[in-house]
Amino acid sequence: MNWNYEKGRIYSTDEKGELLCETTFIRKENGEVNIDHTYVNPVLRGHGVAGQMMEVVAEYFRKEGFKATATCSYANIWLRRHKRQYPDILSKDTFDQAVACRIDGKH
Repeated sequence: MNWNYEKGRIYSTDEKGELLCETTFIRKENGEVNIDHTYVNPVLRGHGVAGQMMEVVAEYFRKEGFKATATCSYANIWLRRHKRQYPDILSKDTFDQAVACRIDGKH
């Protein structure tokens, strides 16, 4: 997949411009980031795309020096499951984060 990076968003589209997957995140007052949304196009679900996307996000956060929490339920679970691989991007608040994913009709 070809990944696109915008402020607060990492995503991929197909050759027609249709959204394949995306992660959005916001900067918190303390300088950390909160992953508030993940999306995978229904035709790709069940193929590991969400996990691949989160690896891209985690590597980007690592490169940028971001610490992360996640109110998105999928991202929150993924961060918890991969705490040994990515301890450097986890906020100390990751495990206390309330989960309330932003829903905009794409789920």
